[in-house]
Amino acid sequence: MSTTAVPLRPVAKGSLTRLWVGVAAIVLAAAGLAYAGTDTVDSLGFDVLKAGEGASPTTTDVVLVSYVGKLKDGTVFDQNEQAALPVDGLVPGFTQGLLKMQKGGKYHLSIPPQLGYGAEAKGPIPANSTLEFDVTLLDFKSRAEIEAMQRQMQMMQGGAGGMPGGPGGAPMPGGPESPPVPGAPGQ
Repeated sequence: MSTTAVPLRPVAKGSLTRLWVGVAAIVLAAAGLAYAGTDTVDSLGFDVLKAGEGASPTTTDVVLVSYVGKLKDGTVFDQNEQAALPVDGLVPGFTQGLLKMQKGGKYHLSIPPQLGYGAEAKGPIPANSTLEFDVTLLDFKSRAEIEAMQRQMQMMQGGAGGMPGGPGGAPMPGGPESPPVPGAPGQ
């Protein structure tokens, strides 16, 4: 077996150090750009005012919240003491905030226009508005739990095996009716 010798030129003094300094500079620049990218105007402002406990809701849950929605100038455009809302049926920024919350916690959300209504005006909310919400997550349940509770209430109101109300399930005059659907941010 023969070995072929390959002539190597000597490495210039300091060139290896310059190579590592260049690599370190590139890594630091990339880290700086990545950090700067996390704090854009498109990001949700999320502040914990009072920490909650337990798990966070998922997109398939229904939450019970108390909230006040304001514009940047302090104008209140919506508020509700007990609103039942589907997590996935709201403006993207409100949904993102709910997914980070825990039961019993109080939070402040600052939703940029890109995660709110964007260039579209909605009622008292002008186009390209940043939305400010103070939200308390009172409770949340899965849709399956809500449907089971509704079936149980219907059974209790209508008796065993019967539909509540009159013939064909129509409400009876003076009988119980479904409560109105609460207003919701994003609807």
